[in-house]
Order: sequence, then C-alpha cells, then structure tokens
Amino acid sequence: MKDKTSKFPYFGLIVVVIIFMKQIFSILLLCVNLLGYSQQIDYVDFKTVEASLEINPLTKKVSGSVKYHFDVLKETDSIFIDTQNMRFDSVLFNKQKVAYFNDGKKLWIVGDFKPSKANEWSFVYEVTPKKALYFVGWDNDAPNQIWTQGQGKYTSNWLPSIDDTNDKIEFDLSISFHKNYQVIANGKLVSAENVNDSIVKWSYDMQKPMSSYLVALAIGRYDKKIETSKSGIPLEMYYYPQDSNKVEPTYRYTAQMFDFLEGEIGFPYPWQNYKQVPVHDFLYAGMENTGTTIFADGFVIDSTAFVDMNYVNVNAHELAHQWFGDLVTAKNGEHHWLQEGFATYYALLAERDVFGDNYYYWRLYEYYEALVEQDRLGQGTSLLNPKSSSLTFYKRGCWVMHALREKVGNTAFKTAVKKYLSKHQFENVVTADFISEVEKVSGMKLDDFVDTWIRSKVFPQERAHELLLQSPFIQEYEMVDCELANARCDYYLTSTISDGAKAKIISQIPERIPKEVFKSDIKVRQAIAQNLTKIPLKLKEEYESLLEDASYATVEAALYHLWLNFPDDRAIYLDKTQTIIGFNDKNVRLLWLVLALSTTDYQPENDTVFYRELVDYTSSKYNFEVRLNAFQYLDAMELCNDACQAHLKQATTHHNWQLVKYAKAELERLKNTKQ
Repeated sequence: MKDKTSKFPYFGLIVVVIIFMKQIFSILLLCVNLLGYSQQIDYVDFKTVEASLEINPLTKKVSGSVKYHFDVLKETDSIFIDTQNMRFDSVLFNKQKVAYFNDGKKLWIVGDFKPSKANEWSFVYEVTPKKALYFVGWDNDAPNQIWTQGQGKYTSNWLPSIDDTNDKIEFDLSISFHKNYQVIANGKLVSAENVNDSIVKWSYDMQKPMSSYLVALAIGRYDKKIETSKSGIPLEMYYYPQDSNKVEPTYRYTAQMFDFLEGEIGFPYPWQNYKQVPVHDFLYAGMENTGTTIFADGFVIDSTAFVDMNYVNVNAHELAHQWFGDLVTAKNGEHHWLQEGFATYYALLAERDVFGDNYYYWRLYEYYEALVEQDRLGQGTSLLNPKSSSLTFYKRGCWVMHALREKVGNTAFKTAVKKYLSKHQFENVVTADFISEVEKVSGMKLDDFVDTWIRSKVFPQERAHELLLQSPFIQEYEMVDCELANARCDYYLTSTISDGAKAKIISQIPERIPKEVFKSDIKVRQAIAQNLTKIPLKLKEEYESLLEDASYATVEAALYHLWLNFPDDRAIYLDKTQTIIGFNDKNVRLLWLVLALSTTDYQPENDTVFYRELVDYTSSKYNFEVRLNAFQYLDAMELCNDACQAHLKQATTHHNWQLVKYAKAELERLKNTKQ
C-alpha cells in the first residue's frame, strides 16, 4: 500500500499525467467525485482563519502561514479553498501530511473526510498578487502605501480564502512590516510587537464571521483621531500626518451619523470598532470592509472644499453597509440591491439628520430624474437583474425603501428591519427574506408592491412623483419653471423661495439676474458663477466678488468667466487667485496655470516655472484626478512635452482604468500626429 502521507496516494500512474497535463485534473476530479464548487458549503463549515503574513513592497510578494479551522458536515473526498496563482508548502490536515493539489486557482486536499468537528488545515504560501492588493508608490513618486480592494471575490489573489460570499468565516490577521508604517486591518488590534530592530508584527482579532471579500488591510504613514459612539464603539479616523488641519472637515458628523444609524436601524453595531482609512488612488469612492472602511484620499478636504465636495455621503454609505452587506449579505447578484439600495437609503437618512428634510427630498428628486432618464433611454432593468446598472441597484433600491416605508408606516418598517437583521445576522439572504418580515409585521401582502417597485423593468415614475410632492420644497421647486412663460420669474429671484429653486431659475434665465441676487447665500452665488457666462458691465463688480467666496467650484467658474469677459483685467484676477489650490484635484490651480500661460505679458519671467509645474502635475506623485486634469489641459494647449509623454507612458500601467484608457488613447493620438 502507498504511503498515505504522500502528495497523491490515490492516483497511481495518472500522477505523471497530472504533472505534465494539468487539464486532465478536471477529469480526475469527476472520477473521484470531488465536490462541485458551489456545493462545498453544504459539506464543510469553515469557522476561523489565523493568517500570519509578511509583505515585501519591493518584490510585491506576500508570504505567510495560514491555519483554517473547520467542521466536516458530510462525508467527502475533497476540500478546497480559493488561491489565485499561489505556491504552497507544508500542507497539513490536523498536523499530518495530506494529499493536496494546486491547480493555480484552488488548493485542494484529498482524502476520506468523515463528519467531524474542530479540524485544522495549515500551510505556508507565497504569491505575487495580480489584483486586490495594491502596492502604491514603492516604484514611483506616489506615497508609499499598500491596500486591498477585494470587491466581490478577489481576496483570494493575496490571501487563501473562499470566493463564495455565502461562506462566512472569522479572520484573524497578523502582518509583519517595517516599523515606520502603520498597519491597519479588520478587528481589534491586540498587539504590535517588535520582531527585530526594523520590523513590527501587528496582530488583529475579529470576533464574528464575515465574507472573504470584506477582509482588508492598509499600510501607510498615518496618525489617527479616536472618538467613541454613545454605545461605546471606538471610532478610529486615520489621516496623513501632514493633514491634521483637515481631520475635522473630512470626518465631520461621523459620530453623529454613527449614533443616528444605530438608533434608526435598531440593531447594535455588530463589530468591535469602526476604522476609516484614506488611501492614494483608490479604485472607488470607498469600500465597506468589515469594521474597516477604506476610501479615496480625494475626500480628505479642508473646510472650504466641504461646501461642494465632502465625505459625508460616502462616510454614511459605507457605515450603513456594516449592517447591510457585512452583517447580512446577499446570496448572489440577483439580490445585490439588498446591499447597495439599503446602504444608499440609510446613508440618505443619516444625511437627513444632518442637513434636514429639504436635502433629503432633493437627493430623492435627483435619483428620480436619473431613473426616469434611464427608462427614457430604454436602459431600465428589474432590481433583480444581476446585470443591472449601479443607478438601479443604488438609487432605485433607495427609492424602494422610501416607498415601502411610506406604504407600511414608520413603526412597521423599523420593526421589520430590526427583525430581518436579528434573524439573518451573519447569514446570507434573498429579497423574499426581507419582504416576508415586512409582511409579517405590517399584516400587508406586498406582491403588487414587489411587482411594481422591484420586479418591473420600468421605474414607477408616477407613484414616485406623488411621493416627492409630499415635500413643500419639491412642490416649490417644480412650480418655478422659467422655461415656461412665467411673468413671476424676476420676482422669484429676489423672493424668499429656496436657494435650490433660485439656482434653477438662474440656470434658465441667467441674462435676467439683478444685482440683488448677488446678496444670496453661497449656492445661489455658485449658480451665478456657473451660468452667467456673458457678464454685463453693470454686474462686473458684483461678479468679481465671487472670487472671494468660500467655494472652490465658485472660484474656478468665476475666474474663467472673468478672464474671458474682461481681457484688460486678467492680471488683476490672476493676482487675486494665485495662491488658491482648490479641491484635491487642484481644479483652481491647474486652471490658474493655464490662464497665466495664456495671458500676454503676465509674469513672462515665470512662464517656464508655470509650465514645469503644470507638467509636474502629470507625474505619479499626484492622484489620478490631478494627472487626468493636467494631461487634458496640456493636450488642449498642444504642449505635452517629452516629460509629459513619459508620464503618459507610465500612466498606462496604472491600476485606475480611467487613467490607463486616457493615457493609451493620448499616446496613440500623439503618435498619429507626428506621422
């Protein structure tokens, strides 16, 4: 008899074929009745993972040791985990050598596995991840960081795990890295021990199970601010050391929204703490990793930027996901709206608590208009279509929640949500699971509601509009329509109607703006800056005052329009705005450089300095939004020099698809231009 601890004890001569022809392994799996991928959860219940990792930023490799603890529920001859392009050694089952196979996508152990408790599967591994773990800055001028984005099923590119979101596991990570960097991961930090003079081992403990795609880590240079929720949850807000003056505006209302959502949802926050970590060139606005949201550092802002572009909505959305998506997870793409629609809705409720009813209905109105336009273009789909657009999953899903609450009443709605979470916590759900709870609590049959709001391809425009008109603010907004014959429009501009309604009128009749309107609040003045493009001489002085507004969007629009309208005063406007940078995409500074270079006799001795600065903004030290804007300006001016083109070539290897797409297209255009 063959030694049962050898790698392939059951395959005989076919081992040779496996080594030289990996495709035969799939046939072999059928012969020995290996489990279908989607069925493993019925046979094996993974409980916990202990992973001790080392990450090398220079080689971009991850290595480490992993222990899986699990129960075998039914007799089986194989068990697998997902492992993309990994290399393995020391594979043990219950501390004994076991037959295993690595097909490049999964690691299998093979044997006669009987129903049993508390089994251990351990191994060491090494991988150079192709996705999901991003090394930023180590080979260019960007900030040195490492961060994850495992959206859907990609964690198995850097950590042996389970791609199936229905298998929830408790993950405990230890990460060894250089002492000059902060290492952040899911769970509670239980220790940060010196391994040697330069390496620290950071150990994090999770107490509850989660889907593998929500495992996260971030490594960089950070400080943090800690607040505590009313329920005692630590709220850890990370920031770059140089951004200490941006902490308050960036994380403004965090504690308030956390406390509101705990109260509104009625189910306690389910994790040990809540961390938020900004990273450079993130792929999305944010990602709701369990207890550890990672978000784009473009949302790290000062108080002036807060007016136009703040983190509040993303903050609230990712926080809401801690219940809807992390605690309770959709079984598959057909029910994805249970995550994104719920998170969008509860984020909007949190913003309502901060900004008021008018804000809430205005955002619903924006969602409504976008959904109506989607239907007009013939692109509407059912919420249960896994290929639906983000607009459908997020905004139509939000509308479903608003309409359902209006239908069943506030008390029944909140009670049903609490019961839904309590019943299905740490589990996976389908739409019927939620609807059944609402039906039980409300005593209503919701078949028609589900058909109209969820199953139908068409957004119920008329019913949604009726719900919107419950808001006096929306009634007023729709009433003031100056694209129709309306003699009261001039009166409305100086009346007590809402700023939103005034901004609408300004967009429709900018040429009829009186001086008095410039005395309005910041959003109305912003509408003037953006819509009044041909500035009458009689309004010149009032329009110039827009350059002093605490709004980077207003300053950018006003500077450009003043520069166009009054050539003789260009130097005055440039002098006035020379020190303004703007948002994190440097909107005002980039425009200023272009206008300065385009203005005859304006600081001619500095033309080279200005041009070098503009080209420098295309380099890897800046985030992709800055680079895209700078590239586009240089393209428009036909001034992309050798340094600019070198930055374009470097951008083609970036992980952001927008930057890559633009860089490749622009390089091709430049190549064709030279021919």
